[in-house]
Parts: sequence; C-alpha cells; structure tokens
Amino acid sequence: MWQRRSFLGPIAAGAVLVVAMGTTTFSRALGATTTASDVGVLAATAGCGKTPSLRSGTFSIQSGGQNRSYILRVPDNYDRNRPYRLIFGLHWLNGTAANVSSNGWYGLLPRSNNSTIFVAPQGINNGWANSGGRDVTLVDDIMRLVENDLCVETTQRFALGWSFGGAMSYALACARPTVFRAVAVYSGANLSGCSGGTQPVAYFGIHGIFDSVLNISQGRALRDTFVRNNGCTAQNPREPTRGSGTHITTVYTGCRSGFPVQWAAFDGDHTPSPVDGSGPDDSRTWTSGEVWSFFTQFQSPPSSSSSSVTPSSSSSSSGPSQPPGCRVGYDVNSWNTGLTANITITNTGNSTVNGWALAFTLPGGQTITNGWNATYAPTSGAVTARNVGHNPTIAPAGSTTVGFQATHTGNTAEPTSFILNGTVCAIA
Repeated sequence: MWQRRSFLGPIAAGAVLVVAMGTTTFSRALGATTTASDVGVLAATAGCGKTPSLRSGTFSIQSGGQNRSYILRVPDNYDRNRPYRLIFGLHWLNGTAANVSSNGWYGLLPRSNNSTIFVAPQGINNGWANSGGRDVTLVDDIMRLVENDLCVETTQRFALGWSFGGAMSYALACARPTVFRAVAVYSGANLSGCSGGTQPVAYFGIHGIFDSVLNISQGRALRDTFVRNNGCTAQNPREPTRGSGTHITTVYTGCRSGFPVQWAAFDGDHTPSPVDGSGPDDSRTWTSGEVWSFFTQFQSPPSSSSSSVTPSSSSSSSGPSQPPGCRVGYDVNSWNTGLTANITITNTGNSTVNGWALAFTLPGGQTITNGWNATYAPTSGAVTARNVGHNPTIAPAGSTTVGFQATHTGNTAEPTSFILNGTVCAIA
C-alpha cells in the first residue's frame, strides 16, 4: 500500500486520463502577506555570512538516538549573504529520498531558478510512521543543521509530499505551525499523526476523486483541519465528475490574511502527477506549477541583487562582505484610541540597500489600520514593513521615511527593536 516503484512509472491500475482545466492563479501582492506566524520576526539564520561547509549531496545525521540520512540540494552559485527559501520534500511509502531528488522535489526544483534550498529526508523503513514524533524531530534536527551553515529566510520554509509523504507534510503543519509557512499535501491522509493541529498554516491539498488507496474523504478531512484553523468560510468545493477528465482548483474565501487554503480535486486515482488530458507524467503534470505558485505567492526571498551585500570599496573582492548598518527613528503621535507613527530608516552601512524589509513587534493592543510608503503585514504583533515601488533603495548615509496609523487599547509604547534585512538596527 502507498507504494510507487518509480515516480515516472505506472500508477495502480484504474488510473484514468485527465483533460485540461484552467489553473488558479494568485494576484495578491506579495508584500501583503504575513510572516510564518504572528509572533515570529523576519530573521536571517546563523548560516548567513558564513563560508558554508555543506554542499549538495547525501548526508547522515544523528537524530533521536538513530542514524538517519537526508539529501541536500544547494543552489548553484550559492550566495552566503542571500536568504534562501527552504523546501522539504517527503517521499511516499517504499519510496526514498533519492526518488524525491531524482524527480526534482515533485517538479519544484526546475522552477526554482536557484532561489531555494531543497532537502529530502529518508524515512525509517521507507515510511513516515512518526512514532513518538521521531520524524518531526528529524526534520527539526536537519533544519537546525542546515540553517546553522546556510542562509535561510525563516519566513520561507515549506514542506510537500505525496501519499505517506503527504501525511508527513500534514504532521509538520500540525506540529510546527510557526516554523512552516505553508505545506502541500498530495493524496494524503492522517497516517503520521497530528500533534497540535490547532494553529493556522497555509495549506494546499490535492487529491484524486476515485483514489483507490487513500480515499478522497481522507484528504478532505486534512484540508478541513486548516479550513477551521485558518478561519476560512466552510464550503463544499466543486469537484470534477468521474470521466470528465478535468481538475478543479478552489481557493477558499474568508481565510485569515496570509493563511489561504487551496483544494485541487482531479479526475484520477492515486498519483502525484496527474496530467490534463493524458496519463500521469512527471514532466507534464499541472501539480508542480500550481504548488510552486501557491508557495511563491508569499513574500519571496530577496533576489541576489537586492539581498546580497556588496563589499565596500576598501574590501578585497575575495574577502568578507561588509555587514549592513542601519538606524531607525520612531516618532509617535497618539490620542485616546489611535496613533500615527513615522519611521525613518537610515542606512549607516557602506553599500546601497536595494530592496528592504523592516521587522518590528507592535506592543499589545496596537493594530495598524493603514500605512504609507510601505506595505505592512500582519497588522498587529510581529509586523514586517516592506518597500513599495518608489522606495526600494537606500543609499549609504541616506534614509527613507514610512509610516502608519493604528488603533490602540491604551498602550502607546514604541517597539523595542527593529531588524532591517536580518540586521538589528540602532534606535535613534
């Protein structure tokens, strides 16, 4: 059960052909989405700026007293000063990490254009029983090791998998909601447990309407966990009829900002690679495009040109880059139930900031109602302000001023710290 000899090989007998159905696209502005959790902050990992010791390949790791393994794929021309997206790909029952690697992490690797670090862990007995939470612990341990050595944007961690791998992705969403920004579950069921499972995580479920291995009702149950958690409006999304050869993708309405739920039902059996109008085929499946769009609707990691730090003119081209420097001035004008705040960001470093994100935590009871010269998400708690089209650059010794209006419940205090592109700023 839940076995696949080859990702490109035949699926269980009875799989049917599917024909084209338009995919759902997202037009939401990237700057309008939230961070991985309302209590997290945008932060560079400890590996940022380091000369890495990790490289692409297969590695062993001690986790939970056992020798485990994983495959790592580091982007070509890896830049130690650039925060990268991190994606975990989980294999199916009797599949392997090598299978996930060979199919390009369910087709996402070819789409990533060197923007993403990929990891494929290996399950015990080629599965994800997750007994005692051991497989969640494995992911924790791999993530800690990778992020201590490589530069990862902590708001851009994702997981996906098919069948048992989908079950494990669901388990990670349940157990690590403040760690993973979103998950995609292909033909999954509750096989690896759901420790926690009460907090929001962006969720994309994909399932065949006549799945002969894991009935679609099991996939719907996983989906509905996050329909509830994410505050979405409950509905029975439209699904194709058997023999229609279509797939239908639905984006739920009413979800909490930044925590969408998406559901794709297709006229097919138990496969991760349905194709519109033909049999399963990794190279032509619509799933990779839709999942990539789902993951990348959130604020993407800065491009290499915008997040890498250019060495100062006094530095050798082979020496370390100069760290950015910044100073923030915060001016508040408050009244009985509201306030305005003007934030002046000054570049005290030696190179131009090209594309910026300023993270800070609003005191309890303060909620942003509107802003200017930046986008703000979420509107309370741990907020990230990002540049808009007219102010992406801050020259050395230059500054930019942004601001917002907010309501409050009596606490008009100022944030106590500011982080610009992963660097803690001085407060003026």
